[in-house]
Amino acid sequence: MANKNVKEVKVKIEGKEWKDALEKAFVKANKKAKIDGFRPGKAPKDMFIKKYGMESLYMEAGDLVIEKAYMDVVNENKDLELVAQPDIKLNSVDDDHIEFVFTLVTKPEVKLGEYKGLDVKRDSVKVTEKEIDQAVLEMRNRYAENVVKEGNVEDGDIAVIDFEGFKDGVAFEGGKGENYSLTIGSHTFIPGFEEQLIGMEVGEERDINVSFPEDYHAEELKGAPVVFKVKVNEIKTVEIPELDKDFFADLGYEDIETEEQLRATVKETIKARKDADADNKYIDDLLKAASENAKVEIPEQMIHEEAHRMVHQYEEHLRMQGITLEQFFQFTNSNEQALMDQMHDEAKNRVLYRLVLEAIVKEEKIEVSEEEANKEAEELAKKYQMSKDEFLNAFGGLDMIKYDLTMKAAVDVLKGNK
Repeated sequence: MANKNVKEVKVKIEGKEWKDALEKAFVKANKKAKIDGFRPGKAPKDMFIKKYGMESLYMEAGDLVIEKAYMDVVNENKDLELVAQPDIKLNSVDDDHIEFVFTLVTKPEVKLGEYKGLDVKRDSVKVTEKEIDQAVLEMRNRYAENVVKEGNVEDGDIAVIDFEGFKDGVAFEGGKGENYSLTIGSHTFIPGFEEQLIGMEVGEERDINVSFPEDYHAEELKGAPVVFKVKVNEIKTVEIPELDKDFFADLGYEDIETEEQLRATVKETIKARKDADADNKYIDDLLKAASENAKVEIPEQMIHEEAHRMVHQYEEHLRMQGITLEQFFQFTNSNEQALMDQMHDEAKNRVLYRLVLEAIVKEEKIEVSEEEANKEAEELAKKYQMSKDEFLNAFGGLDMIKYDLTMKAAVDVLKGNK
């Protein structure tokens, strides 16, 4: 697609430079050549060429000269603000020359529209008693214990059972289990199974009649009526901890002594999370509005590179969960290109928003001093419990700190704080 921010540069390498590259390529290739009567690397060049052809040396010789050609192109275009790795394409090659075409992508011009006083409102944040109740219940459930109980199986109990399933009097594959812990009401078994365990005692045996669902994965069992012979070995109930000082200490709240204090802390936590979500949405809405008012032609190469970065970020996210990108592609029956396509629109927005913020920085003449950047680096290093040098090395250096601070200042302009 034609784009004024895309420039093509042709580089032709010929004469002695190309001849020397071909000679080096021959020496390297000759060491692996199999030519009757000669040890590897000892065959005369004319015999090598007769067997393999001069064309066999072109790509190796091209690899030898491409790096210098690339650096020459970059140095000759220092005045251009490149925003993507130059694309390299072989244009032509023969015994006398090789020609590459480098595609350079430069930063597009952004014509800002209205970006101050935008009609964008931040969502108000409210924490309900129901949300606090739910959060406290989740805390208690995390510390709940399963204890053995006497009596009958009740809804919510854990029944430890032996079972075996039969269809037309014959046991079927996959229908048997021993000492299986089944939570009554979890709906993990066939509909109707768990309900029929209610009322059973330890040691009791019972036949349970159910039918498999019509959409069951095993063809021979779809919709089939079956009988499970079940024995209850043990019954457990879930004990949820009381809201007392011991429980608060387990949560890490040594200074909390009452339920009211816990609920107040939970409320603050929920509000902080909601505030962060509201802030993020507010910033996105501001960026969307400012970007819709701006005019910019984004080169597809910038979007492609951003999508690549997003794929690598996603790969890191998967790795933290113990999944490789290749496994993800197998699970989802997809590939890297499909993932890139899926991320295209978000990648485009990320590039657009970044360009708009950079244009605001330029328009507002926002600058960050060395002192401000160093102070920010020290605070962030302390936050992440790293030395300043370790943090800067991981973050990308002081220039990246400066860039990040200018972006935050541009966002403050959008918010009307500057």
